[in-house]
Amino acid sequence: MAPTSPTVAKWELKLRLGRLRGESGLDDADVMRSVGISRPYWSQIFNGSRIPTDDKLRELGKAYGCGHDEQDELVALRAIATEKRGWWNKYPALIRPEMQRLYGLEFGAHSIRCYNSLLIPGLLQSEGYARTIIAANTNIRPFEVDQHIAVRMQRQSRLTDADPLHLTAVFSQAALMQQTGGPDVLREQLLHLVSLIEEHPDTIEIRIIPFTAAEGTALGGSTFHLLDFDSPQLPTLGWSETPTRADIVEDESEVNRLVYAFAQTLTQSLSAAESLALIKEFVRG
Repeated sequence: MAPTSPTVAKWELKLRLGRLRGESGLDDADVMRSVGISRPYWSQIFNGSRIPTDDKLRELGKAYGCGHDEQDELVALRAIATEKRGWWNKYPALIRPEMQRLYGLEFGAHSIRCYNSLLIPGLLQSEGYARTIIAANTNIRPFEVDQHIAVRMQRQSRLTDADPLHLTAVFSQAALMQQTGGPDVLREQLLHLVSLIEEHPDTIEIRIIPFTAAEGTALGGSTFHLLDFDSPQLPTLGWSETPTRADIVEDESEVNRLVYAFAQTLTQSLSAAESLALIKEFVRG
């Protein structure tokens, strides 16, 4: 089981209330009157900007036909969403709210599938490699570089904790050759990849798209992630990145397109064993 995340709990609570509302067929005005909720309060609950109190949450559950057990589940989600503070919330001046949400979702995910083209994914980056990437970002001020590196290393702790994240990463052979940070930094990065794969074979899988892949560049320079969660109530989420921003993709049709795109990258990739062998080949030089 992935660790509990207030961000994931808040999202699940919002989704479950929205589903109950849609499936009930009840008139919103009637429910608001029976529960004693004003229209602004109601709007905030269903757009996710406000979490109802325990009492209001139970009353909403009753109005929508929830039994006592399901009401308890909703209240338990509320407790996690409101009483816990994630590490990502401790950097309000450094991490914008949307990125804080992304990191909170990542922390509470069971598994992540990611595609990168020319760079090693952030979750797999060595400190030296990460420093090169972060320092080159024109949106990050020089005095913030060390803080951003600390955040990236904190994110990576999910790969090695008691209930580790399952990660499948696909990227181009070019990332093994581009001397990001110089030859010493790149070699350190490649050794880091080998260590991660060999020490965590059940939870970390790296798949390399070789230069010989006929459609290996079909996705160009795009970068995206697919996040899956333990709760059966939660759908797969997408996470799309550009050099200047990262956005959560919740629309089901868009997520499905990303799922299909990721499946296609696997057809162009070497197996996990072949990918490891190729990484080791570049380590040897």
